[in-house]
Parts: sequence; C-alpha cells; structure tokens
Amino acid sequence: MKFFAATLFLSAAVASVSAAPAKPLVRRDVDPALVPEFGHPAGLNPTGTGDCDGITNAAGVVVKIPCACPPPRADFIQSLNANVAAGRAVNNPGVAVSFPTDGSKASKLARMQVALVTLQNLRGPGVGCPAASTTFLAQQKAIQDGADTPAPAPAPAPAPAPAPAPAPAPAPAPPAGGVDPALVPEFGLQSGINPTGTGDCDGITNAAGVVVKIPCSCPPDRASFLQSLSANVAAGRAVNNPGVSVSFPTDNSKESRIARIQASLVTLQNLRGPGVGCPAASTTLLAQQAAIQNS
Repeated sequence: MKFFAATLFLSAAVASVSAAPAKPLVRRDVDPALVPEFGHPAGLNPTGTGDCDGITNAAGVVVKIPCACPPPRADFIQSLNANVAAGRAVNNPGVAVSFPTDGSKASKLARMQVALVTLQNLRGPGVGCPAASTTFLAQQKAIQDGADTPAPAPAPAPAPAPAPAPAPAPAPAPPAGGVDPALVPEFGLQSGINPTGTGDCDGITNAAGVVVKIPCSCPPDRASFLQSLSANVAAGRAVNNPGVSVSFPTDNSKESRIARIQASLVTLQNLRGPGVGCPAASTTLLAQQAAIQNS
C-alpha cells in the first residue's frame, strides 16, 4: 500500500509539471552597441528661427536642420526597438525593416537603413528628422565602399547540380538621354489638393486614416522629376546627396521593381539638396513598394 501511494503521488506531480503553462517568449530589445551613432549634435548654431547647423555636404555647404534634430538617443532607440519588433516602421507601416546582428556588409547596411527609416518617421509618415542631422549617409557609404564580411550560413544540403539556365535576353536599351519613362512608377497623387492657405495641401491618407499634409508643390511635375531621376541614375547616386547610391535595373524581377521604386523615392526626397525635396507621403510610392514586397 505504501508503494502504491508513492506511485500515485509521483504520477500526480509529473502531471502537475506537465500541465504548467509555458512562459511566453519575450522579444528582447536591440543591442544599443549595434545602433549607429548620430555623429552630430542637436542645437548647433541656432539661427533663432528654429534652424540649426546640420552636416556639411559634399559641396562644402552646411545644411540647415531643425534644432530638435537629431533626437535624444534614448528616445531614438525606443522608437527603433518598436519598429524592429513590428518588422516595419510603426509610423509608416508600408516600410519594412529588419535588424540583423552579424557583421556582414549586408547586415550593417540593413541596420543603417532601419536607423534612417526610424529617424525620418519619428512622428508620422515622413515626419521626423532629416538624414542631414546625422552622419548616417556617410557611415552608409563607408560600409558600401568597405570590404565585406560574409554572414554565417548553414552548410547546404547536397543536391544534384541544376541544369544550366538559358542566357537571359538582353534588356531593352533606354531611350537616349535618360531612363525609360514607362519603367518609372507614377506618383499616384496630384499636387495642390485642398490648399490650406499656408502652403500645405493634402497628401496620402495614412494607415490610421489621417490625411497627411504636404507642401502644395509636391509631388513635382513629372517631366522635371524624370530629368532629376535620369541624372541620378547616370551618376549612380543622388546628385544632390552623393552619399546615397541609386540603381535602376530594367528587368521585371521583384528586386528590380523595388530598386526602381527606391531610386524614385531617393530622387523625390533629394530634389533640391540633401533631404530637401518632397516627402514620400506626396505619392503612393511606399504603398506600391509594399505591394511589390508582399506579392
């Protein structure tokens, strides 16, 4: 009887342990040591009108930025953590983000990109601090120009050698003088909608159902935009912001269509100088980008 009672007690204990609910996994914040430093202080040489000194651009000109930029690092890291946890910019959900932690060039560039996205969307779609309030673009260029450290990858399973792929058909040559306009995404929004009388007009309606206010001159006329885009593509980088590379592949792959959207966004946001142009919210480019990414 004693042996029987002990067995019952042990069985009940095992059952109790087995039935204990599993603790939910807690997502950890990013390692602050992997978050790039701003490289520039806020509040430098205020003009008294809300502007302060940003970085000195490639032309040797000091870019003017809001004196509140860049934000306090603790606030920035808090926003970055929220974006990484969501897998996209919380304040601009059409923009996906990732934060890989290895030392490869691709991962370092991905971390720079999420830092830029967080910076530029701190308070809403395209509402934040300009890249010129940091040295992020210079850091990005240094990574792009540096040697690569490949990311660790699992050993591939043995597989039969694939048959050789047929040679791809040559891409059609763009018309003389620039990119093929048929491959340039449409803005999807016209300028000058519902002017307030203070220079603001209606942009896109964001994910929260709020109409974003944009400059009434945005988006620009398509002809001048195509001219700027063609100049950027010819240079391989934003002419007005040389630290930002651009490419404009002409095939129909998902990667190439996203690259063309990105070249359009870079051109739009740097029309007249580093970070001086039209916000993404003056177009549907981010929604088009998300549709391609999710297709």
